[in-house]
Amino acid sequence: MGFSELLHTIGGMGNFQIFQTALLLFPAVLIACHSFLQNFTAMTLGHHCRPANWTNGSHVPGGVGEGDLLGAFIPLDKDQKPEPCLRFSEPHWQISNLNDTSALSLDTEACLDGWVYDRSVASSIVSEWDLVCEHKSLKSIAQSIYMTGQLVGAIAFGIFSDRCGRKTALQSGTLLMITMGTSAALAPSFPAYCVLRFLSGMAMTGIIITSLSTPNLSSLAMEWTPTHRRTLVNIYAMYMITLGQVVLSGLAYLIRQWRWLQGTVSVAYVIILLYSWGLPESACWLITHNKIDKAVKNLQTVARLNGRKEQGRKLTPEVVRIHVQEDTAAVKESPFFLDLFRTPGLCRTTCCIALGWFSAGFSFYGLGLDVQKFGFNIYWTQVVFSVVDIPTKLLTGLSMGYFGRRITTVSLLLVAGCVILVTAFLPQGEMILCLLGKGSLAGCFTCLYLFTMELFPTEVRQIGMSAGIFSTRLGSLLSPLVYILGNHSPGLQPVMFGLVPLLAAAAASFLVETKNQPLLNTIQETEQRFPLKVGGPLSLPACLPITLHHSPL
Repeated sequence: MGFSELLHTIGGMGNFQIFQTALLLFPAVLIACHSFLQNFTAMTLGHHCRPANWTNGSHVPGGVGEGDLLGAFIPLDKDQKPEPCLRFSEPHWQISNLNDTSALSLDTEACLDGWVYDRSVASSIVSEWDLVCEHKSLKSIAQSIYMTGQLVGAIAFGIFSDRCGRKTALQSGTLLMITMGTSAALAPSFPAYCVLRFLSGMAMTGIIITSLSTPNLSSLAMEWTPTHRRTLVNIYAMYMITLGQVVLSGLAYLIRQWRWLQGTVSVAYVIILLYSWGLPESACWLITHNKIDKAVKNLQTVARLNGRKEQGRKLTPEVVRIHVQEDTAAVKESPFFLDLFRTPGLCRTTCCIALGWFSAGFSFYGLGLDVQKFGFNIYWTQVVFSVVDIPTKLLTGLSMGYFGRRITTVSLLLVAGCVILVTAFLPQGEMILCLLGKGSLAGCFTCLYLFTMELFPTEVRQIGMSAGIFSTRLGSLLSPLVYILGNHSPGLQPVMFGLVPLLAAAAASFLVETKNQPLLNTIQETEQRFPLKVGGPLSLPACLPITLHHSPL
């Protein structure tokens, strides 16, 4: 018997699990808001140089109207719009009425007196701290710093959650998010904003790993959910993240000032902090830390809420120990990261699946964090980029059940890589192709969660999943830095975002199919099922006819 069987005796996926799952899916909405928040708080507004030697119309010759000022001070680009980063060294009143100054050879200079922004649309950190022209790379660096915070938070809160409990970690992460996120809305300078966003990223990851983690990662939602329902709960979480992106668009449309938007999204975490006090600590964590009496009380409470009061009364510390002895024996020896490379087959699996996770995070955020470049209404563009994930995730689920995990993963990565590469040569249909690419990568995430869980044996499954999550965080961290390279070579951006998924597709083709195969328990069993001679791009798996029981974890 295992902990999953113990949950079954007190109601399985009962009233408590359904209610708790609904509460712990709410953070997914806010998490998506914070992940894509900089699309709006770092919006690049229309801008041009502040005219030289001119303030409030001083030094304007007679007969020159206010509409002629820009023509005298600011050159026009090839699209007949004011140059955003250049101005004339001195006013040229004689050309102020000309419609085209791009062909004139007049002395120009950088914006020495700052910029004038179109603040009628919104405000952002770009207009607040002049993150334009030679400083526009700082916008991408700010997003990478936030992603770095997520990476650090995954490690810090993972350790903290194991030592202090899931509920304590959830409350600590939520409190840190409220404090740091709200402080970022009040940041007096760009460096202070980056530091506070880094800490917000740490807090967000702490909330993720303790509220709605993927199967076989420690979280309140998953550790109270029966094994056969964990994948379904994870799918719900994926759709809530999509919903969060739509909610963010609506909030950004209503709240145009970046400080108010940043503060609103951060203060909303107070809701999580309030109801988290009523959530019981994970019984699984309590048992592994020898707090059996507290675990029994929590299990009895859950049994009562599930209408299994009589079964709850029968629970004693001795009964609980008997139920979980198989699980505790399975985790008697904690795995290390190097165990993922202990054998040739496991090493191949780790490298291939990690590259898949990395490419999905790298290109998904690369497309999702740059919606303003399409030139359409950014609010509706964000909605469209969010909604496209819904049908692709549904199709991914159908494909996994019919064609299998490997073919689905490889196909999604191939589609994403090809359409992103094509955007470098067909700019006219760039938005439609990017939508298809982002949707494919969103579906790839859904597939990778299940595929990774089935590839790794119970002995190292949790650390294998952690390695995948770490890889995708690393990819999301590096993706904003590609924008910096794109500032110098625009064609390089789609090439990098397209090539990485293609490389990942080639690597994933050497994995083996796990559809309708039982979960494995040991590394030795994995080597028997996945020998090195099996594989080759999209070949069918030659699984040995062995009979294994499903893992209880």
